[in-house]
This record gives sequence, C-alpha cells and structure tokens, in this order.
Amino acid sequence: MHEVRVAVRKTYKLYIGGAFPRSESGRTYQVTSTDGAFLANAALGSRKDARDAVIAARKAFPGWSGATAYNRGQILYRVAEMLEARRAQFEAEVAAAGESPDTVTESIDRWVWYAGWADKIAQVCGAANPVAGPYFNLSVPEPTGVVAVIAPSTPSLLGLVSVVAPAIVAGNTVVVIASERHPLPAITLAEVLATSDLPGGVVNVLTGRPAEIAPWLATHADVNALDLSGVVDPQLATDLERDAAGTLKRVIRPAATPVDWAAEPGFDRIRALLETKTVWHPRG
Repeated sequence: MHEVRVAVRKTYKLYIGGAFPRSESGRTYQVTSTDGAFLANAALGSRKDARDAVIAARKAFPGWSGATAYNRGQILYRVAEMLEARRAQFEAEVAAAGESPDTVTESIDRWVWYAGWADKIAQVCGAANPVAGPYFNLSVPEPTGVVAVIAPSTPSLLGLVSVVAPAIVAGNTVVVIASERHPLPAITLAEVLATSDLPGGVVNVLTGRPAEIAPWLATHADVNALDLSGVVDPQLATDLERDAAGTLKRVIRPAATPVDWAAEPGFDRIRALLETKTVWHPRG
C-alpha cells in the first residue's frame, strides 16, 4: 500500500543585495494561477525589507555607475543569455498568470535591445556645446542614482523587464516591487540575476503589496527617483507622488491610458532616469 504523498510547497524569498533573505516580517502569501490552483508561497515584504533593499542598492551604485558602458552592456547581454536558457520555466509561469508565452520572447528581445544601448547613451544624450570663449563645454549624461520601481501587474515578465532594464543600463540601481498577483516571473528573474555577472544590489526584488511597501520607498531620503508605472490606483499614485516631493525625487507617473508593453520601447525610459552634468574646460 502506497502512502499518499503531500507535495512540498515552495516558499520563495526576497532578493536583496545579491542574496535571498526571508522577509523580516516572516509573512508570506499564496500565489495562485488564474484558475485558482496553488503555485507557491511568496514573501510578503515589509518596511524593513524596503529599507534593506535601498541600503543594498546605494552600496552597489558607485561600482555599477562607475563601470564602463561596454562592461554594463556585456553583463546585460549575459542576463539575456540566461533568460533564454530558462525560457521553458518562464513560459510556464506566464501561462499560469494567463499571459501568452510570446511575452517571454518579447522580454528576452527587449533585454537585448536595452543591452545594446549601454555604449550609445552618451552619444545620444551628451553634447559638445558651442560657447563664446576659449573653452570646451561638454554635457555628459549621468545616472540619477537609486530608483524605486513599482512594476506593472501584467504582463508580469515583459512589464518588469521594460521598467528595470532601462534603469540599470544607464547606471542606476533599482529596488523593484514585483507584480503582487503574479510574482513568480520576477522571482525567477532574480534567480537569473543572482547567477549572472550582475553585481549584487544592482537589482533588488521585493514581493508583496505595493500599497504597503511603496510609501516607505517614496519617502526614503536615499531614493532618488520613483517609477510608478505599475500603480493602477489613481489615489495611490497621487499619494506616492506627494510623498516623493518631500525629498525632491524624480517621478515617472503612470500612463493616462493603458500601456502596450509589447510596443517599440523607445528611448524615453532611459532618458527619464538620467541627469545632465555640464563641464567647462579651458582650451590648451
């Protein structure tokens, strides 16, 4: 007689500073498919988790922003290679979220697209400016710093890639709140990042309730920019923007109309998270 076996329920953790800690709160929540089937447990992130993620992102910022553009492009392309290698897992996860497997292909291609921009940003956003005097006047794009991102709820992987990749290719570091309903593609992406060449802390992934975690990121003095692309509640978006104003953060507001995340991404998301430094230098 065979005993009935109870399957081991996996509990996914957060991704902070290149490691996978449990939530400080010890809380978890069940992740289910669109038809209600249980998939896994995910960590329910807290205020302390958000603060730890910001510390990790700030610690990683000097090294990542100081890396050569060519090196950042190489690392991002390596991530795309590993995404391709785990395609089947991603396809299963997006299918459980009721999304087309085609979004996995689009996500990988988008990551490659942004990787290709790494060594071209300076040419597009920088300039040698004409001035009246014996000087060189150069405008140089620089990363904004630590960026807090609320990822779109759906498409869970393509939306995530579309907001994270443009931030880090420019040299920023990121704390991202994954889709609350469909966090598994974000957690699997974190596993890819952890085993790629991306330094720990460049991308930090929190799971849980954006309405609970995001206010602490919006008011955090060491967060330089806030991307609200995944916020669907207009009142929450307004509250977060108001909170961010207290520390003079740059804010990317949610689009007024639904975003077609499969459309050509364009350069705007990279440009939105850059600062321009102007340098004067006397001619020899």
